[in-house]
Amino acid sequence: MTPTSFNWGYACINLSLQARKITTNRGMIKKTFAEKGLAYASELALKNVQDLLVIVDWNIEHGFKLFRISSDLFPWASEYRIAELPDFAEIRATLEEIGRRPIRLTTHPGPFNQLAGQGNVLTNTLKDLEYQSELFDLMGLTPSHWNKINIHVGGTYGDKTATLARFARNFSLLSANLRARLTVENDDRPSLYTVSDLLTVYEAVGIPIVFDYFHHSLNPGYQTEEEAFLTAYATWDVRPVFHYSDSRQHWEDPRARREAHADWLYSSVNTYGKEVDIVFESKMKELAVLRLRGEDPDLPPAVQKLMKQQAE
Repeated sequence: MTPTSFNWGYACINLSLQARKITTNRGMIKKTFAEKGLAYASELALKNVQDLLVIVDWNIEHGFKLFRISSDLFPWASEYRIAELPDFAEIRATLEEIGRRPIRLTTHPGPFNQLAGQGNVLTNTLKDLEYQSELFDLMGLTPSHWNKINIHVGGTYGDKTATLARFARNFSLLSANLRARLTVENDDRPSLYTVSDLLTVYEAVGIPIVFDYFHHSLNPGYQTEEEAFLTAYATWDVRPVFHYSDSRQHWEDPRARREAHADWLYSSVNTYGKEVDIVFESKMKELAVLRLRGEDPDLPPAVQKLMKQQAE
């Protein structure tokens, strides 16, 4: 049950530390930003990056060599440059400290990022993705797919082939550092993109494919899991980062949506003899990974309460 051929990771939230109010997603509504401005955004951003350092150190202490950081460290980041924040010097120093830690960091910006989009959709995508890349620059991380910035293609706009071609063309609009970090992931819906679909974009611009096991199970196209895994693996110039989760519908709640991720992890990962790193996308975050590793993590009271409610 316990795989050993990869580094373990999880995404964004550490439930053990969140119980102690350590979090990286402090934010505010647009009205508050309009009222309080850069000073308050800077205050929240500084607290977020300081807590990110705490989470990173916790991960290292507990044997996690991979972590996906939140893409929302800076509230309303589209409205300013990071260097404009009043606390920028302290923020930068903290980010540099994080960048010196022996851990692989990645990010996964939200679905509104559509590089195949047009007009304002494309403009906003370029702005957000460049911010994500600047964050890694401030950490002092060399631009490469080691610290991936992962996105989906997005919708098909009525023509999958034309959309993939536009994605490839718009890739040239990105900065060199961002191009060196960007990856693309297969989708969970049959109307969207399989690994074999994404191979077209890789062949055009060299963007690596992030293989998501669960997504493939819902949208395999004509490839087996092993075939899709190896197709994606061959697109990488460094050790890949792939995603793994189990089905909530299958393992926990038959009423759940077919795309819903399980709270916990129930099945082992087959890496087909290859060295890869895995981000586990279970809802119980680090607790699920610790349990999969055969450990018995302390469950925060909020998690114990939730599990009790689910059992009733």
